[in-house]
Amino acid sequence: MAIEIVQKENPVLRRIAETVPVAEITSSKIKKILKDMSTALSGEGDGVAIAAPQIAVPLRIFVVSGKIFDEDFTEETKITDKKTKNHPDVVFINPVIKKMSKTKKWLPEGCLSVRPLYGEVRRSTHATVSAYDENGKKFTRGGAGLLAHIFQHEVDHLDGVLFIDKARKVEEGIPEEN
Repeated sequence: MAIEIVQKENPVLRRIAETVPVAEITSSKIKKILKDMSTALSGEGDGVAIAAPQIAVPLRIFVVSGKIFDEDFTEETKITDKKTKNHPDVVFINPVIKKMSKTKKWLPEGCLSVRPLYGEVRRSTHATVSAYDENGKKFTRGGAGLLAHIFQHEVDHLDGVLFIDKARKVEEGIPEEN
């Protein structure tokens, strides 16, 4: 069954998502939400991450596709490659960005909830996030490049912010590589 990804007009995307009580992280309710998020994400060839509000669930959860950790993953293959991934999706529940680099870069960005728009967003090149995994275990993970970009984009979703609020050169269609 396809899980609907809500679009920018849906008010759930503009709400500040609610914290998941730690005691509920391993509940069947949260397990179903995580499964629905992964299902929705895996159905999108160009998707690299998804936040719970994107499937109309106003909770502070995002999932990063395991495919971005594959050695052969590149910006070019993410659009067309739906092959089976070797790495599992990574779950972030109640994520908090702990650190961001002062170095920032304008990079192309799109969103599964802002179809078919793309633009450039200036984001930190490194970011560190603290969160809980699907088993309720707290962890901290740093990321550079695309992963740092994803952390910031997804936390924005949880705060009711869409990339188009920060983007320049917003256009329809996939941006061409420079």
